[in-house]
Amino acid sequence: MGLIALQYQRMGRLRESFFHQKSGRAWADVIMAAGFGLLGGLAGSFLMVFIGLTLSGPDLIYLWPVAILLMLINMRFLCFAYSGGVLAVSSLLLGFPQVNIPQIMALVAVLHMVESILILVSGHLGAAPAFIKAAGGRVVGGFTLQRFWPIPLVVLAVAGTGAVQGVVEMPDWWPLIKPDVPGELHNLVFYLMPVVAGLGYGDVSIARSPVEKSRLSALHLGLYSVILLILAVLAEHSRAVTLAAALFSPLGHETVIYISRRIESCGEPLYVPPARGVRVLDVSPDMAAWRAGIRSGDIILAVNGLELTDKNSFYQMQQETFLPLLVDYFSRAAGENRRRLLVPAGPGGWGLVLVPEGNENKYVELWTTGPLGRLLKGFWRKFRS
Repeated sequence: MGLIALQYQRMGRLRESFFHQKSGRAWADVIMAAGFGLLGGLAGSFLMVFIGLTLSGPDLIYLWPVAILLMLINMRFLCFAYSGGVLAVSSLLLGFPQVNIPQIMALVAVLHMVESILILVSGHLGAAPAFIKAAGGRVVGGFTLQRFWPIPLVVLAVAGTGAVQGVVEMPDWWPLIKPDVPGELHNLVFYLMPVVAGLGYGDVSIARSPVEKSRLSALHLGLYSVILLILAVLAEHSRAVTLAAALFSPLGHETVIYISRRIESCGEPLYVPPARGVRVLDVSPDMAAWRAGIRSGDIILAVNGLELTDKNSFYQMQQETFLPLLVDYFSRAAGENRRRLLVPAGPGGWGLVLVPEGNENKYVELWTTGPLGRLLKGFWRKFRS
């Protein structure tokens, strides 16, 4: 929880740098993430028990070191989809390490299925406005979507064999994924073991609103997790399917990321200057603009009857006039022009962030690599030259 709180405090500082006021919402985000994480843990625990997924020590011992090593190449590789795939392929082709591949693939699938659910219901919350360098070097407006959830899970472990009183008899088809332990399957005794995991989601929205982007990401990730889970179950009976699952784990995840990036880079940027007026990138809740009904993506056309031409005219108007003011704006959600009265709502001005005009010096670089990845790129450039 401490690490998750630090992440939300960092995101809060990013929002404060845009609005120039304290938001005080970091701990509210932590509490909300804990609540959603609890619901995600219940869903994940049900899935793990339903398919009979057991966790063994050797598999988990290898997963984390490989994931941390891959993170040095690129931050997005800090994910069991990549470390699990590397371990599975190495085990199949080299015979080392000896791991239960269906078990690892099922674990990756269940965790990503839970993540897709959490992204669907809360991935858009707390989206931070950002100036983003898009394709072609153009700076556009957008949002960084970052969420972190602590996930309390109940997982299965093998206690041993033999008759034990007070146990629950499971159906004959269960478990779908056999544990890698000696003994007759029908004689095995399982027990429930509590563990805590952490899930994170990072994305950007340029061509869509944060809500639209998070829903699309959840759909793609959910489809990936369902396919991987089916392959993990079928891998029990076929070495070819086992190899397919091992390859699909990282490659399928990369495909999901590629599709997400492609959609944003090829789509028409949403948060760019309009032909008339100034477009709003984000609005601080409970401030004057928010109470007047102005939302992200809306276009402010005029203030007190005077038309706005660019950001400079807006900021000059903001400095030379005082609330209350009459504002004409176009509502993106309603698709109509509106006129509202802006009244004071405490310190902090209007509570607006406008989209960039394309030539800003400060912006966010996307798709950054890790230190090892930068080192490898440097070697490759020297080799080519």
